[in-house]
Amino acid sequence: EGNDFVTTAAPVRTPPVTTSRAVAVEICADLRSGDFLDQSFERRAGKLDARDRRWLRELIYGMLRKRARIDALLSVRVRGTLSRLDPDVLDLLRLGVYQLFYMGSVPAYAAIAQTVELVKRRQGLGASKLVNAVLRRLDREREDLGLEIPTEPAARLALEYSHPEWLVQRWLERWSVEETEKLLSLNDAEAPVIIRPYNVVREQLETSLESGEVTVADAPLVTDSILLGGNIALTELGAFRQGQFFVQDPAATLVTKYACIPIGAVVADLCAAPGGKAIELSRTAKTVIASDRIFARMDRVVANRRRLDLENVLPLVADAKSPAIRHVDAVLLDVPCTGTGTFRRHPDARWRLKVSDIAVMAATQRTILRTASAAVRPGGLLIYSTCSLEPEENELQIEIFLALNPNWQLVPPPVEAVPSEVLDGGFLRVLPQMRGTDGAFAARLRRIA
Repeated sequence: EGNDFVTTAAPVRTPPVTTSRAVAVEICADLRSGDFLDQSFERRAGKLDARDRRWLRELIYGMLRKRARIDALLSVRVRGTLSRLDPDVLDLLRLGVYQLFYMGSVPAYAAIAQTVELVKRRQGLGASKLVNAVLRRLDREREDLGLEIPTEPAARLALEYSHPEWLVQRWLERWSVEETEKLLSLNDAEAPVIIRPYNVVREQLETSLESGEVTVADAPLVTDSILLGGNIALTELGAFRQGQFFVQDPAATLVTKYACIPIGAVVADLCAAPGGKAIELSRTAKTVIASDRIFARMDRVVANRRRLDLENVLPLVADAKSPAIRHVDAVLLDVPCTGTGTFRRHPDARWRLKVSDIAVMAATQRTILRTASAAVRPGGLLIYSTCSLEPEENELQIEIFLALNPNWQLVPPPVEAVPSEVLDGGFLRVLPQMRGTDGAFAARLRRIA
Protein backbone atom coordinates (compact mmCIF):
# COMPACT_ATOMS: atom_id res chain seq x y z
CA GLU A 1 0.00 0.00 0.00
CA GLY A 2 2.97 2.28 0.83
CA ASN A 3 2.64 5.97 1.48
CA ASP A 4 0.69 6.98 -1.60
CA PHE A 5 -1.64 9.76 -0.52
CA VAL A 6 -3.79 11.90 -2.80
CA THR A 7 -3.99 15.45 -1.49
CA THR A 8 -6.89 17.70 -2.45
CA ALA A 9 -7.64 21.28 -1.51
CA ALA A 10 -10.36 21.68 1.09
CA PRO A 11 -13.60 22.79 -0.58
CA VAL A 12 -14.38 26.46 -0.15
CA ARG A 13 -17.57 26.74 1.86
CA THR A 14 -19.97 29.50 0.90
CA PRO A 15 -22.36 30.71 3.57
CA PRO A 16 -25.93 29.61 2.97
CA VAL A 17 -28.03 32.65 2.08
CA THR A 18 -30.91 33.14 4.48
CA THR A 19 -34.39 32.92 2.98
CA SER A 20 -35.32 36.37 4.28
CA ARG A 21 -32.44 38.02 2.40
CA ALA A 22 -33.24 36.12 -0.79
CA VAL A 23 -36.87 37.24 -0.55
CA ALA A 24 -35.78 40.86 0.03
CA VAL A 25 -33.98 40.89 -3.33
CA GLU A 26 -37.03 39.47 -5.09
CA ILE A 27 -39.19 42.21 -3.56
CA CYS A 28 -36.74 44.83 -4.85
CA ALA A 29 -37.04 43.30 -8.32
CA ASP A 30 -40.83 43.44 -8.04
CA LEU A 31 -40.66 47.14 -7.17
CA ARG A 32 -38.46 47.85 -10.20
CA SER A 33 -41.06 46.18 -12.40
CA GLY A 34 -43.81 48.45 -11.04
CA ASP A 35 -45.28 46.32 -8.25
CA PHE A 36 -46.40 47.89 -4.96
CA LEU A 37 -44.45 47.10 -1.81
CA ASP A 38 -47.39 45.90 0.29
CA GLN A 39 -48.61 43.53 -2.41
CA SER A 40 -45.14 42.14 -3.14
CA PHE A 41 -44.34 41.72 0.55
CA GLU A 42 -47.52 39.77 1.26
CA ARG A 43 -47.01 37.55 -1.77
CA ARG A 44 -43.31 36.85 -1.16
CA ALA A 45 -43.25 36.70 2.66
CA GLY A 46 -46.36 34.59 3.10
CA LYS A 47 -44.45 31.36 3.82
CA LEU A 48 -42.02 32.86 6.35
CA ASP A 49 -42.55 32.43 10.07
CA ALA A 50 -43.51 35.47 12.17
CA ARG A 51 -39.94 36.21 13.30
CA ASP A 52 -38.51 36.12 9.77
CA ARG A 53 -41.36 38.25 8.45
CA ARG A 54 -40.60 40.94 11.06
CA TRP A 55 -36.90 40.84 10.17
CA LEU A 56 -37.63 41.06 6.46
CA ARG A 57 -40.05 43.92 6.99
CA GLU A 58 -37.47 45.86 8.99
CA LEU A 59 -34.90 45.32 6.23
CA ILE A 60 -36.94 46.15 3.14
CA TYR A 61 -39.10 48.96 4.56
CA GLY A 62 -36.10 50.40 6.43
CA MET A 63 -33.86 50.37 3.36
CA LEU A 64 -36.47 52.27 1.35
CA ARG A 65 -36.80 54.84 4.15
CA LYS A 66 -33.02 55.42 4.13
CA ARG A 67 -32.39 54.99 0.41
CA ALA A 68 -31.17 58.51 -0.41
CA ARG A 69 -28.66 58.49 2.45
CA ILE A 70 -27.48 55.00 1.51
CA ASP A 71 -27.05 56.09 -2.12
CA ALA A 72 -25.01 59.09 -0.97
CA LEU A 73 -22.67 56.76 0.93
CA LEU A 74 -22.34 54.48 -2.09
CA SER A 75 -21.88 57.19 -4.71
CA VAL A 76 -18.47 58.25 -3.35
CA ARG A 77 -17.27 54.64 -3.14
CA VAL A 78 -18.43 53.28 -6.48
CA ARG A 79 -16.47 54.33 -9.55
CA GLY A 80 -18.70 56.31 -11.89
CA THR A 81 -22.36 57.00 -11.17
CA LEU A 82 -24.69 54.57 -9.44
CA SER A 83 -26.91 54.57 -12.54
CA ARG A 84 -24.18 52.63 -14.35
CA LEU A 85 -24.58 49.71 -11.95
CA ASP A 86 -26.88 46.83 -12.76
CA PRO A 87 -30.15 47.68 -10.90
CA ASP A 88 -30.07 44.30 -9.17
CA VAL A 89 -26.53 44.90 -7.91
CA LEU A 90 -27.46 48.39 -6.70
CA ASP A 91 -30.41 47.07 -4.70
CA LEU A 92 -28.23 44.35 -3.19
CA LEU A 93 -25.70 47.01 -2.17
CA ARG A 94 -28.46 49.06 -0.59
CA LEU A 95 -29.69 46.07 1.38
CA GLY A 96 -26.14 45.31 2.50
CA VAL A 97 -25.49 48.88 3.63
CA TYR A 98 -28.76 48.98 5.56
CA GLN A 99 -27.77 45.84 7.44
CA LEU A 100 -24.30 47.26 8.13
CA PHE A 101 -25.45 50.59 9.56
CA TYR A 102 -29.05 50.30 10.67
CA MET A 103 -29.69 46.74 11.87
CA GLY A 104 -27.93 46.27 15.17
CA SER A 105 -28.89 42.60 15.26
CA VAL A 106 -26.75 41.84 12.17
CA PRO A 107 -22.95 41.45 12.64
CA ALA A 108 -20.89 43.24 9.98
CA TYR A 109 -19.32 40.02 8.72
CA ALA A 110 -22.76 38.47 8.16
CA ALA A 111 -24.10 41.53 6.35
CA ILE A 112 -21.12 41.51 4.00
CA ALA A 113 -20.78 37.75 3.45
CA GLN A 114 -24.48 37.20 2.83
CA THR A 115 -24.75 40.12 0.41
CA VAL A 116 -21.65 39.08 -1.51
CA GLU A 117 -22.90 35.52 -1.85
CA LEU A 118 -26.28 36.72 -3.10
CA VAL A 119 -24.61 38.92 -5.71
CA LYS A 120 -22.38 36.03 -6.82
CA ARG A 121 -25.39 33.76 -7.32
CA ARG A 122 -27.43 36.36 -9.17
CA GLN A 123 -24.84 38.42 -11.06
CA GLY A 124 -21.59 36.47 -11.09
CA LEU A 125 -18.11 36.65 -9.58
CA GLY A 126 -17.11 40.04 -11.01
CA ALA A 127 -20.08 41.85 -9.50
CA SER A 128 -19.58 40.08 -6.17
CA LYS A 129 -15.96 41.33 -5.97
CA LEU A 130 -17.15 44.90 -6.49
CA VAL A 131 -19.82 44.57 -3.79
CA ASN A 132 -17.34 42.94 -1.40
CA ALA A 133 -14.85 45.80 -1.85
CA VAL A 134 -17.48 48.53 -1.40
CA LEU A 135 -19.08 47.02 1.71
CA ARG A 136 -15.72 46.28 3.36
CA ARG A 137 -14.56 49.84 2.71
CA LEU A 138 -17.75 51.22 4.25
CA ASP A 139 -17.29 48.99 7.27
CA ARG A 140 -13.69 50.22 7.72
CA GLU A 141 -14.71 53.87 7.34
CA ARG A 142 -17.84 53.76 9.49
CA GLU A 143 -16.32 56.15 12.06
CA ASP A 144 -15.63 58.78 9.39
CA LEU A 145 -17.94 58.33 6.40
CA GLY A 146 -17.14 61.74 4.95
CA LEU A 147 -20.73 62.46 3.95
CA GLU A 148 -21.13 66.08 2.87
CA ILE A 149 -24.36 67.62 4.15
CA PRO A 150 -25.80 70.32 1.83
CA THR A 151 -26.57 73.70 3.36
CA GLU A 152 -29.58 74.48 1.12
CA PRO A 153 -32.72 73.42 3.06
CA ALA A 154 -34.43 71.27 0.40
CA ALA A 155 -31.25 69.36 -0.46
CA ARG A 156 -30.32 68.92 3.21
CA LEU A 157 -33.73 67.61 4.24
CA ALA A 158 -34.00 65.38 1.16
CA LEU A 159 -30.70 63.72 2.07
CA GLU A 160 -31.26 63.55 5.82
CA TYR A 161 -34.77 62.09 5.57
CA SER A 162 -34.50 60.27 2.22
CA HIS A 163 -37.17 61.98 0.13
CA PRO A 164 -37.07 63.24 -3.48
CA GLU A 165 -35.72 66.79 -3.43
CA TRP A 166 -38.42 68.13 -5.78
CA LEU A 167 -41.12 66.99 -3.35
CA VAL A 168 -39.35 68.47 -0.32
CA GLN A 169 -39.08 71.77 -2.20
CA ARG A 170 -42.85 71.72 -2.86
CA TRP A 171 -43.56 71.24 0.83
CA LEU A 172 -41.12 73.97 1.86
CA GLU A 173 -43.05 76.40 -0.35
CA ARG A 174 -46.16 75.61 1.74
CA TRP A 175 -44.77 75.07 5.24
CA SER A 176 -41.84 76.22 7.37
CA VAL A 177 -38.57 74.31 7.54
CA GLU A 178 -39.49 73.07 11.03
CA GLU A 179 -42.95 71.86 9.99
CA THR A 180 -41.60 70.19 6.85
CA GLU A 181 -38.86 68.49 8.83
CA LYS A 182 -41.43 67.13 11.28
CA LEU A 183 -43.44 65.68 8.39
CA LEU A 184 -40.32 64.06 6.89
CA SER A 185 -39.29 62.65 10.26
CA LEU A 186 -42.73 61.06 10.74
CA ASN A 187 -42.55 59.56 7.25
CA ASP A 188 -39.30 57.84 8.22
CA ALA A 189 -40.82 56.19 11.30
CA GLU A 190 -42.90 53.03 11.51
CA ALA A 191 -46.61 53.81 11.51
CA PRO A 192 -48.48 52.85 14.71
CA VAL A 193 -51.27 50.26 14.67
CA ILE A 194 -54.61 51.89 15.52
CA ILE A 195 -57.88 49.99 15.67
CA ARG A 196 -61.60 50.80 15.75
CA PRO A 197 -63.97 48.82 18.01
CA TYR A 198 -66.86 47.14 16.19
CA ASN A 199 -69.77 45.21 17.70
CA VAL A 200 -68.33 46.14 21.14
CA VAL A 201 -67.67 49.38 23.03
CA ARG A 202 -64.11 50.58 23.53
CA GLU A 203 -63.93 49.54 27.20
CA GLN A 204 -64.94 45.94 26.39
CA LEU A 205 -62.36 45.72 23.63
CA GLU A 206 -59.60 47.15 25.83
CA THR A 207 -60.37 44.58 28.54
CA SER A 208 -60.20 41.78 25.98
CA LEU A 209 -56.89 43.04 24.56
CA GLU A 210 -55.26 43.62 27.95
CA SER A 211 -56.19 40.10 29.05
CA GLY A 212 -54.09 38.94 26.08
CA GLU A 213 -51.20 41.15 27.30
CA VAL A 214 -51.63 43.71 24.53
CA THR A 215 -50.66 47.27 25.50
CA VAL A 216 -53.32 49.87 24.69
CA ALA A 217 -53.30 53.68 24.62
CA ASP A 218 -55.35 56.61 23.37
CA ALA A 219 -55.22 57.41 19.66
CA PRO A 220 -54.87 61.03 18.49
CA LEU A 221 -57.93 63.03 17.36
CA VAL A 222 -60.45 60.15 17.59
CA THR A 223 -61.55 59.35 21.15
CA ASP A 224 -62.89 55.83 20.63
CA SER A 225 -59.96 54.47 18.60
CA ILE A 226 -57.20 52.48 20.35
CA LEU A 227 -53.46 52.62 19.74
CA LEU A 228 -51.74 49.24 20.16
CA GLY A 229 -48.17 48.88 21.40
CA GLY A 230 -45.45 46.34 20.58
CA ASN A 231 -45.13 43.78 17.78
CA ILE A 232 -48.56 42.23 17.56
CA ALA A 233 -49.81 39.46 15.31
CA LEU A 234 -53.25 41.00 14.89
CA THR A 235 -54.86 38.08 13.11
CA GLU A 236 -53.98 35.77 16.02
CA LEU A 237 -55.89 37.85 18.58
CA GLY A 238 -59.20 36.41 19.77
CA ALA A 239 -60.82 39.84 19.46
CA PHE A 240 -59.82 39.94 15.79
CA ARG A 241 -61.25 36.51 15.00
CA GLN A 242 -64.46 37.43 16.85
CA GLY A 243 -64.93 40.52 14.69
CA GLN A 244 -64.50 43.06 17.49
CA PHE A 245 -62.27 45.54 15.64
CA PHE A 246 -60.75 46.64 12.36
CA VAL A 247 -57.57 48.61 11.63
CA GLN A 248 -57.96 52.27 10.65
CA ASP A 249 -55.80 55.36 11.03
CA PRO A 250 -57.53 58.36 12.67
CA ALA A 251 -57.19 60.36 9.43
CA ALA A 252 -59.42 57.87 7.61
CA THR A 253 -61.88 57.72 10.51
CA LEU A 254 -62.14 61.52 10.48
CA VAL A 255 -63.17 61.46 6.81
CA THR A 256 -66.28 59.42 7.70
CA LYS A 257 -67.04 61.53 10.79
CA TYR A 258 -66.70 64.70 8.69
CA ALA A 259 -69.06 63.15 6.11
CA CYS A 260 -71.75 63.05 8.81
CA ILE A 261 -74.09 61.04 6.59
CA PRO A 262 -77.70 60.85 7.91
CA ILE A 263 -78.77 57.77 9.86
CA GLY A 264 -80.56 55.24 7.66
CA ALA A 265 -79.09 56.56 4.40
CA VAL A 266 -78.24 54.48 1.33
CA VAL A 267 -74.54 55.16 0.69
CA ALA A 268 -72.27 54.25 -2.21
CA ASP A 269 -68.53 54.02 -1.47
CA LEU A 270 -67.28 54.02 -5.07
CA CYS A 271 -63.53 53.52 -4.46
CA ALA A 272 -63.96 51.28 -1.43
CA ALA A 273 -61.00 48.90 -1.26
CA PRO A 274 -59.64 47.90 1.22
CA GLY A 275 -62.94 48.82 2.88
CA GLY A 276 -62.24 50.64 6.16
CA LYS A 277 -64.42 53.66 5.39
CA ALA A 278 -67.29 51.43 4.22
CA ILE A 279 -67.14 49.59 7.55
CA GLU A 280 -67.26 52.88 9.46
CA LEU A 281 -70.21 54.10 7.40
CA SER A 282 -72.08 50.83 8.00
CA ARG A 283 -72.55 51.73 11.67
CA THR A 284 -75.43 54.09 10.85
CA ALA A 285 -76.26 53.62 7.16
CA LYS A 286 -79.16 51.48 6.00
CA THR A 287 -77.02 50.10 3.15
CA VAL A 288 -73.43 50.67 2.02
CA ILE A 289 -72.67 49.68 -1.57
CA ALA A 290 -68.89 49.13 -1.48
CA SER A 291 -67.40 49.02 -4.96
CA ASP A 292 -64.01 49.06 -6.61
CA ARG A 293 -63.02 48.42 -10.20
CA ILE A 294 -60.38 45.71 -9.56
CA PHE A 295 -61.72 42.33 -8.51
CA ALA A 296 -58.61 41.35 -6.50
CA ARG A 297 -58.80 44.56 -4.44
CA MET A 298 -62.23 43.56 -3.20
CA ASP A 299 -60.83 40.52 -1.36
CA ARG A 300 -60.19 42.56 1.80
CA VAL A 301 -63.67 44.10 1.64
CA VAL A 302 -65.28 40.66 1.38
CA ALA A 303 -63.06 39.21 4.14
CA ASN A 304 -63.89 42.05 6.53
CA ARG A 305 -67.58 41.81 5.67
CA ARG A 306 -67.54 38.15 6.67
CA ARG A 307 -65.38 38.61 9.80
CA LEU A 308 -67.37 41.58 11.14
CA ASP A 309 -70.76 40.20 10.01
CA LEU A 310 -71.60 43.31 7.97
CA GLU A 311 -74.95 42.39 6.47
CA ASN A 312 -75.62 45.93 5.26
CA VAL A 313 -72.34 46.20 3.28
CA LEU A 314 -72.82 45.01 -0.31
CA PRO A 315 -69.56 44.39 -2.26
CA LEU A 316 -69.62 45.26 -5.96
CA VAL A 317 -66.98 45.26 -8.69
CA ALA A 318 -67.55 48.44 -10.71
CA ASP A 319 -65.64 51.42 -12.09
CA ALA A 320 -66.27 54.79 -10.43
CA LYS A 321 -65.81 56.42 -13.86
CA SER A 322 -69.11 54.82 -14.90
CA PRO A 323 -71.07 54.09 -11.68
CA ALA A 324 -73.79 51.49 -12.03
CA ILE A 325 -76.09 53.15 -9.47
CA ARG A 326 -78.28 56.25 -9.34
CA HIS A 327 -80.16 58.42 -6.83
CA VAL A 328 -78.43 57.29 -3.63
CA ASP A 329 -78.51 59.47 -0.52
CA ALA A 330 -74.74 59.86 -0.36
CA VAL A 331 -71.59 58.97 -2.28
CA LEU A 332 -68.16 58.64 -0.70
CA LEU A 333 -65.48 59.19 -3.30
CA ASP A 334 -62.10 58.29 -1.81
CA VAL A 335 -60.34 58.77 -5.13
CA PRO A 336 -57.01 57.27 -6.27
CA CYS A 337 -54.26 59.77 -5.44
CA THR A 338 -50.51 60.24 -5.06
CA GLY A 339 -50.76 59.18 -1.41
CA THR A 340 -48.29 61.77 -0.14
CA GLY A 341 -50.08 61.72 3.22
CA THR A 342 -49.33 58.02 3.78
CA PHE A 343 -45.61 57.81 2.96
CA ARG A 344 -44.80 56.34 6.37
CA ARG A 345 -46.91 53.29 5.47
CA HIS A 346 -45.68 53.07 1.87
CA PRO A 347 -41.98 54.03 1.73
CA ASP A 348 -41.77 52.79 -1.87
CA ALA A 349 -44.28 55.46 -2.98
CA ARG A 350 -41.84 58.33 -2.49
CA TRP A 351 -39.44 56.79 -5.03
CA ARG A 352 -42.16 55.79 -7.48
CA LEU A 353 -43.74 59.26 -7.61
CA LYS A 354 -42.79 61.61 -10.46
CA VAL A 355 -43.54 65.33 -10.81
CA SER A 356 -45.87 64.58 -13.73
CA ASP A 357 -47.90 62.10 -11.66
CA ILE A 358 -49.62 64.90 -9.75
CA ALA A 359 -51.14 66.34 -12.94
CA VAL A 360 -52.00 62.87 -14.30
CA MET A 361 -53.70 61.87 -11.06
CA ALA A 362 -55.58 65.18 -10.87
CA ALA A 363 -57.01 64.59 -14.36
CA THR A 364 -58.25 61.13 -13.33
CA GLN A 365 -59.79 62.56 -10.16
CA ARG A 366 -61.66 65.23 -12.15
CA THR A 367 -63.19 62.56 -14.38
CA ILE A 368 -64.28 60.40 -11.44
CA LEU A 369 -65.69 63.40 -9.55
CA ARG A 370 -67.74 64.45 -12.57
CA THR A 371 -69.17 60.99 -13.32
CA ALA A 372 -69.74 59.94 -9.69
CA SER A 373 -71.67 63.10 -8.88
CA ALA A 374 -74.46 61.87 -11.19
CA ALA A 375 -75.15 58.99 -8.76
CA VAL A 376 -76.31 61.36 -6.00
CA ARG A 377 -80.01 62.21 -5.69
CA PRO A 378 -81.06 65.87 -5.54
CA GLY A 379 -80.47 67.06 -1.98
CA GLY A 380 -77.95 64.26 -1.37
CA LEU A 381 -74.31 64.40 -0.33
CA LEU A 382 -71.03 63.72 -2.09
CA ILE A 383 -67.90 63.41 0.03
CA TYR A 384 -64.70 63.75 -1.97
CA SER A 385 -61.56 62.60 -0.15
CA THR A 386 -57.88 61.79 -0.69
CA CYS A 387 -54.86 60.77 1.37
CA SER A 388 -52.80 63.35 -0.52
CA LEU A 389 -51.24 66.56 0.80
CA GLU A 390 -51.15 68.23 -2.63
CA PRO A 391 -53.51 71.17 -3.42
CA GLU A 392 -53.96 70.05 -7.06
CA GLU A 393 -55.63 66.88 -5.79
CA ASN A 394 -57.58 68.54 -3.00
CA GLU A 395 -59.04 72.04 -2.73
CA LEU A 396 -58.21 72.96 -6.35
CA GLN A 397 -60.27 69.99 -7.54
CA ILE A 398 -63.25 71.19 -5.54
CA GLU A 399 -62.88 74.78 -6.73
CA ILE A 400 -62.94 73.60 -10.36
CA PHE A 401 -65.91 71.26 -9.76
CA LEU A 402 -68.01 73.91 -8.01
CA ALA A 403 -67.21 76.48 -10.70
CA LEU A 404 -68.46 74.09 -13.41
CA ASN A 405 -71.43 72.77 -11.41
CA PRO A 406 -73.52 75.57 -9.85
CA ASN A 407 -76.06 73.02 -8.59
CA TRP A 408 -73.52 71.84 -5.99
CA GLN A 409 -72.28 73.62 -2.87
CA LEU A 410 -69.74 73.02 -0.10
CA VAL A 411 -71.56 72.28 3.17
CA PRO A 412 -69.40 71.84 6.29
CA PRO A 413 -70.58 69.23 8.79
CA PRO A 414 -72.44 70.12 12.00
CA VAL A 415 -70.40 71.67 14.79
CA GLU A 416 -68.37 69.11 16.79
CA ALA A 417 -68.63 66.39 14.11
CA VAL A 418 -64.81 66.56 14.03
CA PRO A 419 -62.24 68.52 16.10
CA SER A 420 -62.01 72.15 14.99
CA GLU A 421 -58.27 71.83 14.42
CA VAL A 422 -58.86 69.62 11.35
CA LEU A 423 -61.36 72.00 9.71
CA ASP A 424 -59.99 74.49 7.19
CA GLY A 425 -62.45 76.76 5.39
CA GLY A 426 -65.13 74.07 5.44
CA PHE A 427 -62.76 71.35 4.23
CA LEU A 428 -61.33 68.53 6.32
CA ARG A 429 -57.54 68.78 6.35
CA VAL A 430 -55.51 66.36 8.46
CA LEU A 431 -51.74 66.86 8.32
CA PRO A 432 -49.32 64.21 9.63
CA GLN A 433 -47.14 66.86 11.28
CA MET A 434 -50.21 68.06 13.23
CA ARG A 435 -50.78 65.04 15.49
CA GLY A 436 -48.78 62.16 14.04
CA THR A 437 -51.59 60.61 11.98
CA ASP A 438 -51.76 59.91 8.26
CA GLY A 439 -52.70 62.81 5.99
CA ALA A 440 -56.23 63.26 4.65
CA PHE A 441 -58.40 65.79 2.85
CA ALA A 442 -62.17 65.82 2.34
CA ALA A 443 -64.85 68.10 0.96
CA ARG A 444 -68.54 67.66 1.85
CA LEU A 445 -70.74 68.69 -1.08
CA ARG A 446 -74.53 68.83 -1.40
CA ARG A 447 -76.49 68.59 -4.63
CA ILE A 448 -79.02 71.40 -4.56
CA ALA A 449 -82.55 70.06 -4.95
